[in-house]
Amino acid sequence: MTERRGYRYYEFVMAAFVTVLVCSNLIGPAKIAQLELPLVGAVSFGAGVLFFPISYVFGDVLTEVYGYARARRVIWCGFGALAFASLMASVVVALPPAPFWQHQAAYEVAFGSTWRIVGASMIAYFCGEFVNSFVLAKMKIAMHGRHLWARTIGSTIFGEAVDSALFYPLAFYGSGIIPNDKLPLVMLAQFITKVAVEVIFTPVTYRIVRALKKAENEDYYDTKTEFTPFTLKA
Repeated sequence: MTERRGYRYYEFVMAAFVTVLVCSNLIGPAKIAQLELPLVGAVSFGAGVLFFPISYVFGDVLTEVYGYARARRVIWCGFGALAFASLMASVVVALPPAPFWQHQAAYEVAFGSTWRIVGASMIAYFCGEFVNSFVLAKMKIAMHGRHLWARTIGSTIFGEAVDSALFYPLAFYGSGIIPNDKLPLVMLAQFITKVAVEVIFTPVTYRIVRALKKAENEDYYDTKTEFTPFTLKA
């Protein structure tokens, strides 16, 4: 495939994607929040679950406007950013604190994720994002570019299903942190929440996609794309 022309806003969408991804993985998981919902009662969840699905919104935008190959480069960029953030966090946590600094315990709680959880998160992200992008690209061809809402929600269902199915067993099965018999319920709750965020953001996705297609004069169809994830070729 020949190198495509430059774009005005591609790098900005990439920066937004990576920012949301790193922040939701680094800031959100350390806090367990609880809300009282009508008819449901108290619901507890990791705070990051509210923001991580936004990365799927940006992934949808990238694939819909610029195509799978350009989205693939961004997914790899996000993977590298996650790897560096995890490495930096582990090094900083491991550094011996100064005698007068009394916040080491709090710092370890916020940024001291085990490598099992970090590894599970990165594997789940990698697989989920590529499934999301692949499904959206194929659905766009099959639907001849119609029904954007069906493509964004449908691809998110597949992507988030893979993400949740990989992350929770890899991170917590047999760990004692979450009882094994409770893992399916946790996975289902997280999956439903993430897909719900995508549904809520659908009008925003429509506006961003429409504006970018007009500004970039691009509406890419992956009819000749090589869908392997293991390349940075655009």
